[in-house]
Amino acid sequence: MESGGRPSLGQFILLGTSSVVTAFLYSVYRQKAQVAQELKGAKRIHLGEDLKSILSEAPGKCVPYAVIEGAVRSVKETLNSQFVENCKGVIQRLTLQEHKMVWNRTTHLWNDCSKIIHQRTNTVPFDLVPHEDGAGVAVRVLKPLDAVDLGLETVYERFHPSTPSFTDVVGHYLSGERPKGVQETEEMLKVGAPLTGVGELVLDHSCVRLQPPKGPGMQYYLSSQDFDSLLQRQESSVRLWKVLALVFGFAACASLFFLLRKQYLRRRRERQRPEEEFRERACPEEDRPEEDREGPKGACVVCLNNFRSCVFLECGHVCACTECYRALPEPRRCPICRQEISRVVRLYNS
Repeated sequence: MESGGRPSLGQFILLGTSSVVTAFLYSVYRQKAQVAQELKGAKRIHLGEDLKSILSEAPGKCVPYAVIEGAVRSVKETLNSQFVENCKGVIQRLTLQEHKMVWNRTTHLWNDCSKIIHQRTNTVPFDLVPHEDGAGVAVRVLKPLDAVDLGLETVYERFHPSTPSFTDVVGHYLSGERPKGVQETEEMLKVGAPLTGVGELVLDHSCVRLQPPKGPGMQYYLSSQDFDSLLQRQESSVRLWKVLALVFGFAACASLFFLLRKQYLRRRRERQRPEEEFRERACPEEDRPEEDREGPKGACVVCLNNFRSCVFLECGHVCACTECYRALPEPRRCPICRQEISRVVRLYNS
C-alpha cells in the first residue's frame, strides 16, 4: 500500500471480505466449541443391570445427554447384504455415485467431479446390549438416521467404468463433460458391531430408549469409535476452526490498520502543507539552505549571477549568459540537454 492518498476500492473490498470470512469462521468455531464442550460434559453410563435404577432416580427419568457403549443387536429381523454372503445388519445404505471429468473454462483443465445419482437407506429396529453375554439389559435406539456420525462399514464397493463410442467421445469433448463410470457402494451397520451412542437416555416404563437430545449444542452420535476417540476428533476440529478464525482475523486487523494509517498520513500531509507554504514565504533568502537557493529569476544556470543572454541552436535552450558560453570547453554542449551547439543567437532583454 502507498503511504498517502485515499484508500482504493480494492483495499476496501479486501477489508470487507476478510471481515466477513472472519465472522463466519468465528461463528463456526463457537458452534464447534459448544458441541465439544457439551460432548465433554456428557454423563458416561455403564450398560449394566443398574441402568434402570439410575434412570429411575434421575429427574424426569431421563439423562439429557448420556454416553452408552455397547454392541448392536437386532430386535426381530435383520437386513442381508445384496453382495456379501452371511453379512447381516440393521442399517443398510446403497449408493450409486457417478464420476466424470468436467472442463474448466477458467483454468483450461479437466477436473474430477462426482455426483450421487441414487441412494437408498434401509433400517430395522435394533438395541444396544452389553458386550458381555448373559446381561438382560438393552437400550432401544430411536431415529438412527438423525445421527451426525453414523458408524457404517463399507462391505462392498465396485467401480463400473464407462465404455463410450467414438461419437460419444466427440460429443463429450464438445459438451465439456467426460463420464468416467459409476461407483456402486454398500454400507452396513452389522449385527454385533461395537457402537457408541451419545444422546438423551429415557426410561419409558420398562424400556430404556436412546433418542436425539433436545438441548442446544447437543448432537446425536452413533459412532463406531470409542468415546475418547470421538471426543478427541471433535476437539481437533475445534482447534482447526480456531486457527482459521485467528488467521483471517489477523488479516482483517492488518487491512484495517493499513487503511487507518493511510488516512492518518493523508490528513497529516494536508495539515502540514499550509505550514510549509507559510514557512517558505516567511523565510528570507539568506536563511534558506544552500541547495534551495536560486539566483534571480532568469539567471544563468552556470554562474547563477548574470541574466541569460543567448539562445543555443539547434536545441533552442535559453539557459546561459555570454561569458559562461565562452567559457564552455570545446566542443561546446548545452548545459541542459548536452547537445552540441552549432550556433548561438544573442538575446536582448528590453
